[in-house]
Amino acid sequence: MDNAQYFYRKVVFTRKNNQIALADINQPDNISPLEDWMGTVISLADGIHTIQELIDYLKQQYEVAPVNLEETLHSVVERLLEGELIQLSDIKVDLPYYLALPIEQLDIEKAKQLMAEEEHNSTSGES
Repeated sequence: MDNAQYFYRKVVFTRKNNQIALADINQPDNISPLEDWMGTVISLADGIHTIQELIDYLKQQYEVAPVNLEETLHSVVERLLEGELIQLSDIKVDLPYYLALPIEQLDIEKAKQLMAEEEHNSTSGES
């Protein structure tokens, strides 16, 4: 895995009661809790930090970082990529409003409108 790549989320998330979960913008109370490592990566997947910055940040959270921290994070990133919950990029990515913050910090109606507009724009460009 190229640690110089930027990583960004492709899903709406929530951060409640120290638990990170996937959220449905149309049913905000409908959440899918994530395993701790996956939730951490999703919450930090802002498009402006690299995999290496993620590793360095998480190493600082420990008095003595686990020996296999980088391998663990690579595995988590791979699983999130396979599930299409995050994506990698060679350049920084500006997240759309509805992905930039946890759902509880969003104006839900604005987020829904922007999602609908983006979906319309992406489908209307197809032939």
